[in-house]
Amino acid sequence: MLDIAVKRLESFGYKIKSEDKGLLDFAVEKAVNTVKNECNVSKVPEGLVNIAVDMAVGEFLTAKKAFSAQDIAGLDLDYAVKQIQVGDVNTVFAVGDGSLTPEQRLDGFINYLLSYGRREFDCYRKIRW
Repeated sequence: MLDIAVKRLESFGYKIKSEDKGLLDFAVEKAVNTVKNECNVSKVPEGLVNIAVDMAVGEFLTAKKAFSAQDIAGLDLDYAVKQIQVGDVNTVFAVGDGSLTPEQRLDGFINYLLSYGRREFDCYRKIRW
């Protein structure tokens, strides 16, 4: 899962440095434990791996923003999604006037990574006795 998280970060324009390894390891382990605890399973189900990776990336970016904001200044957030409509597919990108500041887009993106997909946990949840 660590390799997938590294590739996910690279897809956003962030290149992992050697000093990031400990933080990323912790973020991945935290996301794995969250999924396992919330679903009451012994390993992350295959269907939740990508959600766990996004949670780990969100944790990683949260820590980087808090302690080394200059490290993530190069993230490509120019085309953050501003609106999505499901029926008859309509996607609007937040560009130009009325769009959010880069920090607001980063915060929104991190919140998305940390929370998206939690509803899918229900499909894998086992009853605790």
